[in-house]
Order: sequence, then structure tokens, then C-alpha cells
Amino acid sequence: MTAPHYSDVWQGIARRDPDRIAIRTGDRELSWGRFLEEASAVSGFLTRSGVGLRDAVAMLLYNQPEFLTVTFGSFAVGASPVALNYRLKAAELRALLVDCDAKVLVTATSFAAAAEQAADGLGIRVVTIDDGPGAIAGATPYGELLAAGGEMPAAAPRGADLRLYTGGTTGAPKAVMWDLDTLLEARRQSTWGVIGVTPPETTEQAVDIALDPATPPIVTLPLSPMLHGTAQSTTFAALTLGGTIVLQASASARIDEAYRLIRRYGVTRLTVAGDAIALPLVELAEQNDGLPDVRWVFSSGMRFSDDVKRRLHSVGDLEIIDLLAASEGGPFAFGTTRSVDDLPARFMMTPGAVLLDEQDRELPLEEGALGILGFRGILPTGYYGDPVKTAQTFRVIGDHRYIVPGDWARARGDGSIELLGRLSAVVNTGGEKVFPAEVEEVLLEHPSVGDAVVFGLPDPRFGEVVSAMVAPATGADVDTDAVLAFVAGRLAGFKKPRHLFVRPSLERSPTGKVPLARVKEDAMTELATAQGAR
Repeated sequence: MTAPHYSDVWQGIARRDPDRIAIRTGDRELSWGRFLEEASAVSGFLTRSGVGLRDAVAMLLYNQPEFLTVTFGSFAVGASPVALNYRLKAAELRALLVDCDAKVLVTATSFAAAAEQAADGLGIRVVTIDDGPGAIAGATPYGELLAAGGEMPAAAPRGADLRLYTGGTTGAPKAVMWDLDTLLEARRQSTWGVIGVTPPETTEQAVDIALDPATPPIVTLPLSPMLHGTAQSTTFAALTLGGTIVLQASASARIDEAYRLIRRYGVTRLTVAGDAIALPLVELAEQNDGLPDVRWVFSSGMRFSDDVKRRLHSVGDLEIIDLLAASEGGPFAFGTTRSVDDLPARFMMTPGAVLLDEQDRELPLEEGALGILGFRGILPTGYYGDPVKTAQTFRVIGDHRYIVPGDWARARGDGSIELLGRLSAVVNTGGEKVFPAEVEEVLLEHPSVGDAVVFGLPDPRFGEVVSAMVAPATGADVDTDAVLAFVAGRLAGFKKPRHLFVRPSLERSPTGKVPLARVKEDAMTELATAQGAR
């Protein structure tokens, strides 16, 4: 019995119900039949280009239909789609193209200048998708590729992988390799379990579920870039359920345009990046007609506050699924709320999740147990081309292979955990460990603080001291003395920030991440300037 495979399921859906709508944008619509036709043309092009099993197809694309047609066509012939961050500069992109051994680069013409520099001299076949000014000499236009057509294999070859860049996309790139033969099995809960359906054992069963009128209709809008794991996996899940994907089809996401698409197409499922995206969305929904059609909101790995969740529950009858996961594996825990009555959200550990002590022993999940989060379910094969990093992160302990990203967590005794922060981010001040998440939570309780990040800075006496950078809440001014006094009234003295910096914004990325290296550098510069002025 062969487990379901993404492209086989998608092909089955398209052949049995070709008129069903697969993808919509503000001005374009692809039926499942057309989705299959374009993906088949991609498959044909790759085959004619000599691209086969585990050869990398790099994609420099935003959330546009071609991201999905190229992925589908790549999966079908066993090639490995590799999404590149379109915000990177040419030199950074080149490093990734070399790192993943790309055979093909598919890029929007709006990124042509950076793409051409990045691929120069590497012998990579380039395909361009016309979205405005820009061209690359010798590239194959996507329209020409479509005109040439192609046949998709009846079944995808076994042994292929999906590569997902994570963490150090500049300087130290890491491409996580997920075995496509088992990837849908690893995502059984997040694909079928969340809608209350028993996961299928075969491709045919998966297609039957997708086309069953009893399966809830899924209309998904990924608000964060599909080059990141959460938006990518939830989008693939929606397609596997026979759903429709709604895309903004723009490199610069606009919340007002997203809201119009949500209302126009009756979007039932949203993928956000915590407060960074959910907060402006809920503010817009409160000013308009709410989110009456939305039934699920997904987020992973970003701060998603109870206050924003409360406001979301107030503008729609929806379920919020906050996943604790990593590109390298998981999910470790689900924080699920179905109404304001479920708040504050609690992260319940999944069956494969464990807490390890510093000697790599599994801890009983008793109240107060403090350990490093691990997972021993279905895992990636490792990092592409990097056995050393693979061995460091995917550790064999006893009879099991674990993913141990390095996050500290504390058990609450009821199956839930409190996430405390990445091991590398823990501040060791005078021998005391301070977890940034605990301090950030208190800072954000102060009414003048709208955003916060906590980190360590070097100190000659204590080794490190707790430091924080905050941005004001809308319309507020931050009084640093008042904020520090507030923290001192709630936390031990060694946890109170020694240095507090205020900025208009923390300049989070579209996925909600703070560029911590830049924040620390900025803070050190301010400290040095202040000391020099004395």
C-alpha cells in the first residue's frame, strides 16, 4: 500500500473534477483542470531539460499561481522545488543557488536584475514569468513553456524530497530535506485531523475525501509568503482537501487588498504570522464587516498574543490554531482556541513531543519540569549537503531520532507547556538563566508597549545583562523608568532589563521575525555613543 503523495492526490482531484476552482487572484482564475495542464507543461519542460529525481528547481517567486504550478510540476517528476526569499540581494541568492545545486531557476521578471546576477555563470536554466519590466537574456518565457505543453507521469517517482530553507538564509544557509514519500503522513493532523476527518491510507482515499460533499469547503488565503514553511504547508493541505487557494499575487502584501479578497471569495481559512499580520487584519475587520466566512486561522512560530486572538474571535466564529513547529520537524504542540472562553491559549504537546534534560534524558511531564523541547515522530532526512549540521540538530538518542531545535519549555502538568525561548537566546547573567519570552510577556503587559524583544548584551561583571528593545503602542509614549518599574514589580531583579531601548518599530519581517543581530548591533551602538558622551 502506497502512502498518499502530494502530486498524485492533486492529479487525482484535477482529473476527476477538472471544473472545480483551484486558484484565484484579484483578476485571474485557474480551474483544477487548468492547474493540472500548467503543471504538466512544467513537468514536460523539466524532463526535456534533463531535470529528474532530487534535482533542485529554485523558485524566486512571491505568492503567485506559478509558485504552485511549478511546485506541482516539480513534484510530479521527482524534482525538488526550493523556494528562495525574494527579499535577498543577488549575492545572497547566488549563495543559495550554489548551496542547493539548482538546475533550474524560475523567477518573476520583477526580480530579473537580482536573478540574472545570481545565476550568472552557474549553468542554470532560467524561466521567467512576466509580471512587468525586466528580462534575462537566454531565459525561457513561462508562456513559451506552456505552449510547448507536456504530459505528467501517472504517478510521481518515489525517493524525492522538498527542500525548505530555514534560519540562516544568509551566511550559513540550511535547506531542510523532507522526504516526499512520508511528508503527507507527517502532516496527517494538520491536513485532515484539524477538520475532524480520519486520515487516508492511500492516494485514492485522499482524493475521495477531497471530493466528498461532506468535506468542509476550504478556501485558503496565505497572508504570509509561501516560501516559509507554515504558509506553504497550510496551502498544500488546502489543495490536498480539494480546496481553492486565493492569492494576492503581489510581492508586497497589503492588508486592505487581502481583506477585500477575503470578503469577495468567502475565504474560510487564513494563514498569518502571529500578531505581525493578525493585528492589522483584525483592526481592519473591526472597522468593516468582520470575518464572517473565516472558520480557521493558522499561525506558527511567531508571537500570537491572547489579546489579538480575543479580537479575532470577536469578529468571526472561527478556530485559531497556533502551531509550535519548526521547518525541521514537529508540530511539538498545538495552541487551539475556538472562542474567547478558551483563552488564555495553552499549548498542548503532541504525541511525538518530549522534554529532554541536559543529559538528553526524556523528562516526565510533571508540573514544573523544565527541559529542552524535542520531537521524535516522522522527521526530515537532514540538511542538504551538510552532514555536520544534520548530526547536531537531528540527534539519535537511544532507540529514537529526535529533532532538537534548542527551545526551552516548562511543563504545566496537564499536557501543556510554557515555551521559554531558544537555548541560544537564553541570557546567562551572573549564573542565572533568563528566558526572553518571560520578560517579553511582562513588557507587553505595560499599556505603552506595543512590541518588545529581549536579548543579552555583554557585561564585564555579569557576563551578560538582560536588555530589551521596545516599540510604543499606537498613540503612546514610552517612559522607560515607568516600564522598568513595572517589570520590577512582577519579576525577580536579575530578570529586569539593565538596558531598555525605544524605537518607533522593531521592523519585523512579513513573517513576524525580528532581525536580532541588527537589534543587538543597534543597541551596542547606542550604548557606546552614550558612554562616549559622558
